[in-house]
Amino acid sequence: MITLSNLTKTFGLGPGLVRALDGVSLEVAEGEIFGVVGQSGAGKSTLIRSVNLLERPDSGTVTVAGQELTAVTDAQLRLARRKIGMVFQHFNLLTSRSVRGNVEFALEVVGLERRERRRRADEILDLVGLTDKADAFANQLSGGQKQRVGIARALAAEPSVLLSDEATSALDPETTRSILDLVRTINRQLGLTVLLITHEMDVVKTICDSAALLERGRIVEQGPLVELISRPGSRLARELFPLGELPETTGTVIEITFSGGSADRPVIAQLARTYGLDVSILGAVIETIGGTQAGRTRLELPGTPEQNAAPIADLRAQGLLVEIAGEAR
Repeated sequence: MITLSNLTKTFGLGPGLVRALDGVSLEVAEGEIFGVVGQSGAGKSTLIRSVNLLERPDSGTVTVAGQELTAVTDAQLRLARRKIGMVFQHFNLLTSRSVRGNVEFALEVVGLERRERRRRADEILDLVGLTDKADAFANQLSGGQKQRVGIARALAAEPSVLLSDEATSALDPETTRSILDLVRTINRQLGLTVLLITHEMDVVKTICDSAALLERGRIVEQGPLVELISRPGSRLARELFPLGELPETTGTVIEITFSGGSADRPVIAQLARTYGLDVSILGAVIETIGGTQAGRTRLELPGTPEQNAAPIADLRAQGLLVEIAGEAR
């Protein structure tokens, strides 16, 4: 549905030149929610604004729904943008218009007649839970309600793609959860493909099917979450399941990553009984990712890695990802 191929984008000249995108390539499958995560300055906003060419890349190609947007005329691009909705961090509502008026504005742009605009606006406001606020104005709304208006406006023209530019970063945790639930509901009911950017790992864990880590304009890792969890050395997996600083040890510290059915097995108890080990649990994180339980556990085993070769091999034979994180020095 969305394919970005070798995108580059720079700002400034000479010593002040900033390389916002440096050969970025990623692919978002139809109907999935794809999250791009990274710190401030990583290039996230430039990337998402390149999808609808609000920011035109210096080189590379952008293809949405089979149409290469970087190769079309301005008139063709305007038509293509009707199928790409966008939700902004700071809402960008028209303060002189009511909630319904804000949603209708997106339909005025595409030339829909008045009666049909109203019908469509009311339909979308019902979907986002704002029917009772249709005649209210922006200064009468909470932050979460404002963002629901922003989502409704983005959906008004019945897009096939929804872009979300840090849409929850200005909201409190409870409101964030409600907005993420709404995005997931919209994704399922309307079959929308969603590309969102965020610096919050909780957003990725809550609703994303796939994710990419962006650093200094480069994608350093990407893939479906269920695959990332089981990928050795995955930085995204470590960020999704943080275990804190690695302590000093007199033995061997291992980290076990598990998902699906392995989350329910008494792995640690069996390990201790089978090998007569005094196992110390140094940390554990369990989350539900895509409806499946997954997590990481950090254990300390007495002895060197060589002395623990058999129990480590046993864990791996059970289909668990086991990595040696530390050992006595």
